[in-house]
Amino acid sequence: MPEDSGGYESHHYDVVVIGAGGAGLRAAIAAHDAGARTALVCKSLLGKAHTVMAEGGIAAALGNLWPEDNWQVHFRDTMRGGKLLNNWRMAELHAKEAPQRVYELEQWGALFDRTPDGKISQRDFGGHRYARLAHVGDRTGLEMIRTLQQRAVALGIDVFMELTITDLLKDGARVAGAFGYWRESGRFVVFEAPAVVLATGGIGKSWRVTSNSWEYTGDGHALALRAGATLINMEFVQFHPTGMVWPPAVKGLLVTESVRGDGGVLLNSQGKRFMFDYIPEFFKAETADTVEEADAWYTDKRNNRRPPELLPRDEVARAINSEVKSGRGSPHGGVYLDIASRRSPEFIKRRLPSMYHQFMELAGVDITKEPMEIAPTCHYVMGGVEVDPDTQMSVVPGLFAAGEVAGGMHGANRLGGNSLSDLLVFGKRAGDHAASYVQALGHQRPQVDAQALSAASEVALAPFAGGHGSENPYGVHQDLQVVMQDLVGIIRTEHELKEALDKLSGLRARSGALAVEGNRQYNPGWHLALDLRNMLLVSESVARAALERQESRGGHTRDDYPMSDPYWGTQNVVVKLDGHDLRVERQPLPKPPPELAQLLEEGH
Repeated sequence: MPEDSGGYESHHYDVVVIGAGGAGLRAAIAAHDAGARTALVCKSLLGKAHTVMAEGGIAAALGNLWPEDNWQVHFRDTMRGGKLLNNWRMAELHAKEAPQRVYELEQWGALFDRTPDGKISQRDFGGHRYARLAHVGDRTGLEMIRTLQQRAVALGIDVFMELTITDLLKDGARVAGAFGYWRESGRFVVFEAPAVVLATGGIGKSWRVTSNSWEYTGDGHALALRAGATLINMEFVQFHPTGMVWPPAVKGLLVTESVRGDGGVLLNSQGKRFMFDYIPEFFKAETADTVEEADAWYTDKRNNRRPPELLPRDEVARAINSEVKSGRGSPHGGVYLDIASRRSPEFIKRRLPSMYHQFMELAGVDITKEPMEIAPTCHYVMGGVEVDPDTQMSVVPGLFAAGEVAGGMHGANRLGGNSLSDLLVFGKRAGDHAASYVQALGHQRPQVDAQALSAASEVALAPFAGGHGSENPYGVHQDLQVVMQDLVGIIRTEHELKEALDKLSGLRARSGALAVEGNRQYNPGWHLALDLRNMLLVSESVARAALERQESRGGHTRDDYPMSDPYWGTQNVVVKLDGHDLRVERQPLPKPPPELAQLLEEGH
């Protein structure tokens, strides 16, 4: 039974992992295997991680379809996709270790699709030179979570479901644990642990149109900031090119890149395949110039350049946005994604079963007979906690981060499929090094301060503080989403970013007057009020970083600075919390060693 002290349910562990998606599960497994007493805490139910929405596959240079593929090519693709703003060491480790992590999943029971000779099948995705994504139809994330979840349960790792962490606890400079509450009862829970791994995912619920589910409220980003960690690359938010636009109830729901990887093309309202008009100079050498050349690529990939629909996501999202703004969009404000005219119904149902059912059941559209209507949707944040590339530890001793909540790996833009391999590679590294960190401490473990517990509970209960509050959490959240969608979206300007910061300041003031009714037993209004504390802090981080970076690069497009600037190609924007105020700083980008820099040369 848990210890009950001072009105708090109390638990003692070596490593506490916050978040049970791919990164969190892999970190927990690694920490457990390294001998650490490990707890896994998730805001929702185990198995309902956002990882399941990563449908296309796991990027890893297995070389099963193209023997020419190797880690060096994968490294080059990742760096070029990230517009060379990636942390080179993270990109190197990722490319080298991804194949091993995929084979490990297979050993643990993952059922991948197969080539005719029995190897793990791999599919094409935007920005990857070769077919590189190990996949299970278009349900790869689901299979990955199933496999990791089964492994974690079999190992006997303690899991705390439907429990939200609201604050990290410290002893001086070091992490000492975490404070949270059961979502059902509202009862407070204290985890005393010298190592905490953040694996909380992204920030998408701050935008009105997003593929992200309700859990993605920037919890880990905000927890890290308040604990003294730094965030990096927060201006880079990826708008996935293809989200559903109709009916309204499913607006933003992801349409996997696998549709384009398996031959789907983008058409405007005039029936024109418009992506040929948007090929940037950076990718001219490897992208098809004509329809004939692009179509030939699917049968002879060695000698023909890839279709422009498989450009990196930021390029495709901007092209779609441009077509819609130019009046060539579909009736509901998107464009068309057509695979029906290019693949047989049997092929579509076999390779894209989830997409077939998703459109049939939610939109009444048979994608084997008619095109899909799609538009960009807020999908992923490249920015996150600044970590050591080898250990995944932040500047706060004992605080680690992995997956979408960690920054650096993807630079200015993430390639499709790199998310799942990122979770596996750096989830394992975070778990391994968290356990090593605890072992090195010996008996010198940090202690939880009673005063810190009192302060954390006071903050959590503030929305119940009585008759002084007048703001409804749902109204503030809705207004936040409008600000971020309209002023900090795909296209940004200095004027709009400053306007956004003014409005965010007003929203933060309003959040101090949030009032919720009822009691602590399952109370969605209270939960949202606590989530808003994180969303507002992280949204301001994005806006301030976007204002600081005066150029366009990857997932950050400034209409007033439309070109990439060589100076900014050498700088990271770092966000930190100074008292109650956010500060941004410029930090030189680490340079890769000569042997890796050579891989990035044009035509290599």
